[in-house]
Amino acid sequence: MSILYPLKFKPILQDKIWGGEKLNKFFNKDSQSKLLGESWEVSTVPGNVSLVSNGDFKGISLQALLNDYTYELLGEKNFKRFGKDFPLLIKFIDAKKDLSIQLHPDDELAKKRHNSFGKTEMWYVMQADEEANLIVGFKGDVNKETYLEHLKNKTLTEILNFDKVTEGNTYFIEAGRVHAIGAGVLLAEIQQTSDVTYRVYDWDRVDADGNERELHNDIAIDAFKFNMKDDFRVDYDNTRNTSNEMVACPFFTTNFLPINGEVSKRNVFDSFIIYMCVSGEVKVETEQHCEVISAGETILIPASIKDFTLSSAEGKLLEVYV
Repeated sequence: MSILYPLKFKPILQDKIWGGEKLNKFFNKDSQSKLLGESWEVSTVPGNVSLVSNGDFKGISLQALLNDYTYELLGEKNFKRFGKDFPLLIKFIDAKKDLSIQLHPDDELAKKRHNSFGKTEMWYVMQADEEANLIVGFKGDVNKETYLEHLKNKTLTEILNFDKVTEGNTYFIEAGRVHAIGAGVLLAEIQQTSDVTYRVYDWDRVDADGNERELHNDIAIDAFKFNMKDDFRVDYDNTRNTSNEMVACPFFTTNFLPINGEVSKRNVFDSFIIYMCVSGEVKVETEQHCEVISAGETILIPASIKDFTLSSAEGKLLEVYV
């Protein structure tokens, strides 16, 4: 059997009613669509499983590698927790138009209803048009009754929190918190492996055939966690050549790692590490392998690789592990 090495994957491109052209324009994603909304970078969601795009395992699915190299890929700690299920879904998202107002169930509810992980996630804004915003949470205290009244009266946006955003802004979206990506935002998303979304309002828009998208208000109400703390905005340092902690939660840890020069890394986490390049270009070297990732690209370092180096003139990475 071959030895694991830093793995790159073929992006899984998803057209969306709200998508645009930035993923192709900025990151050279292979699509001429004017509705390209998402590039799934690392995925084991059924029907959308990533295929390796480099080295000896080119063309092999991530799930097949998980089956054959479970401990080496995930780490022993993650295997005990997740078995052969990969716990994260990694994406780049381009919202030319507003996404629907939505939320996601937590682990307990998602397991019961969908036999799925829940969906806690985070966003890192890579580019935002002038006046672009994100919707995260409510303005002030909102209870179930107030929410349902505004939903019925089509005044939901009156109680939602809108934040104007720019490059580098980062948000932590726990399961149960209402949210939406606004028009003009290009971002990196790190989330639990789940494709379960409860859509509660879609701006009354229709598709080319005049049909509205399905809403999930009957089941969404049980997923809401009202009056959550106003702690979703993430502050972090940007010290060069240092893993600056952004988010540390039970589902993933994400650090901001700006690189100028060469950085020696040692994996002490008993976990795979994923690097999302959000700016510039970064060289990833192990003893036997070398890869380069540019803005909009992702690489996975298997847990069995303990020592490697990262080098760049001026690159910026999101460093993710479980």
